[in-house]
Amino acid sequence: MVVAGFARGGISLFDAAIVHAQAAAHLLASALDAPQHGLRHYLHTHYTNDPALNPFRPSLYRWSFFDVAILTPYFLVMIILSFYGLHRYQLVWTYYRHRKKAALAAPSEYAESELPFVTVQLPIFNEQYVIDRLVEACCALEYPRDRFEIQVLDDSTDESTEVARAIVERFAAAGEPIYYLHRTNRYGYKAGALDEGLKTAKGELIAIFDADFVPPPDWLRKVVDHFKENGIGMVQTRWTHLNRDYSLLTQIEAILLDGHFVLEHGGRSRSGVFFNFNGTAGMWRRVAIDEAGGWQHDTLTEDTDLSYRAQIAGWRFKYLQDVECPAELPIEMTAFKTQQARWAKGLIQTSKKILPQVLKSNAGWHTKLEAFYHLTANISYPLMIVLSTLLMPAMIIRFYQGWWQMLFIDVPLFAASTFSVSSFYLVSQKELYPKTWFKALLYMPFVMALGIGLTITNTRAVLEALVGYKTAFARTPKYRVQKKSDKKQGVKYRKRLGMVPLVELAVGCYFALTIWYAWSRENYFTIPFLVLFVLGYWYTGLMSLLQGRFESLMGRANLDESSPKPFPVGV
Repeated sequence: MVVAGFARGGISLFDAAIVHAQAAAHLLASALDAPQHGLRHYLHTHYTNDPALNPFRPSLYRWSFFDVAILTPYFLVMIILSFYGLHRYQLVWTYYRHRKKAALAAPSEYAESELPFVTVQLPIFNEQYVIDRLVEACCALEYPRDRFEIQVLDDSTDESTEVARAIVERFAAAGEPIYYLHRTNRYGYKAGALDEGLKTAKGELIAIFDADFVPPPDWLRKVVDHFKENGIGMVQTRWTHLNRDYSLLTQIEAILLDGHFVLEHGGRSRSGVFFNFNGTAGMWRRVAIDEAGGWQHDTLTEDTDLSYRAQIAGWRFKYLQDVECPAELPIEMTAFKTQQARWAKGLIQTSKKILPQVLKSNAGWHTKLEAFYHLTANISYPLMIVLSTLLMPAMIIRFYQGWWQMLFIDVPLFAASTFSVSSFYLVSQKELYPKTWFKALLYMPFVMALGIGLTITNTRAVLEALVGYKTAFARTPKYRVQKKSDKKQGVKYRKRLGMVPLVELAVGCYFALTIWYAWSRENYFTIPFLVLFVLGYWYTGLMSLLQGRFESLMGRANLDESSPKPFPVGV
């Protein structure tokens, strides 16, 4: 009876299925009488304008309330995602339009006697496998030792404290200006540690490096000179990758980060709008931190929070694309999810806190619009969940609406929301690797699939931010693995994976069903795109299980639910 009610004014979804079955039987009988095959026959029978031959003819379909209820949110979500996709195109255009404004060498240099005092802060938490590499690299920085100090800010709760203390004592005994600060609580997490370090820091400038970074010896001198320009509050340098070639996952991560650092940072910094400090491999003017209100820990992206507050206060930022700082990429799916979840949740938290201030500020409309796109970009993850849920019923309904709607509605929306992803990351590879960038074409399907596969976990993170649910700062574990021959360590830093990988596998199965439906209805053009959904969800789900579940079954993984170490809440 409900189905009959939906059918007023046309056939319902149920009736459409019956008509479709009758049409399929008719086509089968016709095929037996006239065994024509090949692409020409398929196109002629499916996309001809001859109503007698076209099973997609609009006259077969009549609107119903149920169909409108499905297609309205479906197209609304598609349109919203398309706007964010068009923004990617706009970032590429901005990057090239303002190419001449890229920050290269500093306009003037400090004389040796004028060099400002620099404090290098190293916030660490349970980093026993990489702390020696970090400290050694920072002690090798080329800078006068009487104008330079290193703070090891250790919040560790395991044997990393003994490891870090011993390393600091060894380098201090060798004459390096380094000292060790350990907190007995993690109040404020990383932001709290940085703020605690500022209480004793002597530097006019503050450089920050996370535990997985290895700054080159000339990094300080390449960055410091830019602060001779008045009004510069922060200088960010580009991340590069120590273990890019370790696996397919690290290759994809590298491409994702390259897109961010080349086109997002490059486009925003060149056009003079707000952009953010990335939490590491950057340098701050101490007074800019103070005037912006200092480090605050009410979001998980304290770096973006402080960045926007400082720029609203009038400080200018610089991005040095040609100054590199190598870092280690996560080698496990659960670690990668931890990182992406923190960023997704933190940006939404920051948007709730900072976006109203940006909109009320004296910044130009272009700056405000760019800030909106930047801080709200992760809202696309829950929208993808809605789109995924509606995809199958929308395919069934629209089977009878005519192919011309696919051409003039679906294709432009899909190009705006999806093709922009591949073009965005391909351009970044072309900028960094002009002679070998075309090799990235092989990774584009996997880049898009991984982005889709993160939807479940990142949606959870975004929803937690929207409802104000607080969670601990989940660190990304570092194993000091740069090549295949390196032994993977730190199994104890893993955490129970929960139901998320199983949900991802189930969603992948749902999209496998949509592929079957599309194939059975000879809707072949949608299948390549549906394969990306299956590949993405199955890849993230299986990799999460294979890289963590077996160890937990053998009793080697960290199963303490109160642990602040990686958990897959979801770039």
